[in-house]
Amino acid sequence: MTLTSPYDVYQRTQVDTASPAKLVVMLYDGAIRFLRQGQTAMQQGNREKQNHYLVRAQRIITELASSLDMEAGGDIAANLMALYQFMHEQLVLANLQDDVEKVQKVREMLESLREAWAQVEIAVRESSGTVVTSGAEAPHAA
Repeated sequence: MTLTSPYDVYQRTQVDTASPAKLVVMLYDGAIRFLRQGQTAMQQGNREKQNHYLVRAQRIITELASSLDMEAGGDIAANLMALYQFMHEQLVLANLQDDVEKVQKVREMLESLREAWAQVEIAVRESSGTVVTSGAEAPHAA
């Protein structure tokens, strides 16, 4: 893949240099953005865009779930897996039923988790090199 614009180069650099916790925050940011766009499309009756954005959010949630280290993460990883599965199911139903409230509920859950991960990322950065076990591995770049 050839990066052509300065923005593409900037984005790639951000991903390549981010800590695992920062990558998780970036994934949450993407999912939240796609859910907002999906909600807008749903409210406008644009089913094609609605489906596009909700599916993109589902893919990010799937990536978050697949990045969990179930062995090292113990109960935290198991609880996150259950949350991710619930969110994914809710988004599938929301898309089928045109239910903006289900999308909003998932978005609020992701926003709460994003805040928690942002705090982890800050703590890791401030500890300047201290390893923090989060129960999740760094997601693989897509």
